[in-house]
Amino acid sequence: MANNQAKTDGSLVYTLTDTPPPGPAFLAAAQHILASIVGIVTPTLVIGGVLGLGEHVPYLIAMSLFVSGVATFIQCRRVGPVGSGLLSLQGTSFAFLGAILAAGFAVKGRGGTPEDILAMIFGLCLVGCLVEVILSQFIDKMDRIITPTVTGIVITVIGLSLVKVGFTDFAGGVGAGESFGSPINLMLGLLVVVVILAMTFQQNPMIRISAIMIGLVAGFIVAAILGQVNFSSFGSQPFFAIPIPFKFGFSFDFALFIPIAFVYLITAIETTGDLTANSVISGEPVEGEVYMKRIKGGVLADGVNSGIAAIFNTFPNTTFSQNNGVIQMTGVASRHVGYYIAGILVVLGFFPIIGGIFLLVPKSVLGGATLVLFGSIAVAGIRILASQEIDRRKIYIMAVSFGLGLGVTLVPDAVKQLPDIVQRVFATPITLSGLTAIILSLIIPDSARVSAVEQPEPAE
Repeated sequence: MANNQAKTDGSLVYTLTDTPPPGPAFLAAAQHILASIVGIVTPTLVIGGVLGLGEHVPYLIAMSLFVSGVATFIQCRRVGPVGSGLLSLQGTSFAFLGAILAAGFAVKGRGGTPEDILAMIFGLCLVGCLVEVILSQFIDKMDRIITPTVTGIVITVIGLSLVKVGFTDFAGGVGAGESFGSPINLMLGLLVVVVILAMTFQQNPMIRISAIMIGLVAGFIVAAILGQVNFSSFGSQPFFAIPIPFKFGFSFDFALFIPIAFVYLITAIETTGDLTANSVISGEPVEGEVYMKRIKGGVLADGVNSGIAAIFNTFPNTTFSQNNGVIQMTGVASRHVGYYIAGILVVLGFFPIIGGIFLLVPKSVLGGATLVLFGSIAVAGIRILASQEIDRRKIYIMAVSFGLGLGVTLVPDAVKQLPDIVQRVFATPITLSGLTAIILSLIIPDSARVSAVEQPEPAE
């Protein structure tokens, strides 16, 4: 076993297969949870607030914690072919927010109840997870279809299309009435952004990793002092709850399914990148049979875990990238720490009262954090695009894809005269920009490849 001394040269204290003592393992697990808990629960808070799910939100948050624990155990332990076997934490994916909200609004527009909305969302996500399950076995053969250009475009559009949601909360949230855009709401949102920025540039790596959490706590404290926190609703939800499969039922609509299926395609590629980074930080191989087995198992786990999430009433799960930073900071890459993380999250998931605590956070405070998070998603996409050489072909692929994807976001009425099924597919910017990027990548010839073909052979 690796020695128990603190690392001084950047090397690992505990490698992937080491078994740390309970004390250090629990401490490392707590740091992973601190770095990820906001990411796990925030998508549920956003979806619940925007779609008006009200009293169901604490239970949904509890289930997001419970399923994250189960999913993390599967990913770290590797159950049969499912799982990477790396210290990789699973949590609710931000990438699905746009597609899920679009589906929710479609059901709501038909007069659906919150239960109808949730039945449709979880039905779509359960069927959609099969996309990632199947893709996991072909992940090494998809580079012709899902290129860095396509991935970068889709991730950028996901982030940019969500900024409206974040900024709406920043100003007070849906249903804020006359207080929407009030100076106090804008001040609280801005305070959270400032605190997050200040923490992000601190020397202490743990403070940097916890910047979002610190920003939310600071904003909440100031909001409470200013009388902006409604404590009367706290405690109205059950203290303890049992996970109930298909609590809200099951519905399906093919037109609403297409955008969600497409996001599963993109998250499969994202997970590949996250697991590759995890392998590098953990001192594990990033090529060869062992590496590819881990990648396929990890992406398969993403799909299976998202199916479990839908069954137990929460939203799709994916591999979290911020926990790679925790591994680098602590020098603890042992998969056994993942078991501690999983146990803590599962226990937390039995208590909806914890979801009630998050529900106390004012929308403007949450909006300050989500504005940064959603902007960061867009920046991640831009970084992927900037990491490659951008030639004329890629410029036009990006231009048309961004133009259509963001155009339908800014002018949704432009497609209102199309058939209903077409509207529900192409009114989603993620699907429209992603399909555009894939089609153009396939039909516009690669200039480098054309040049190689047309170049005359050298004279004898």
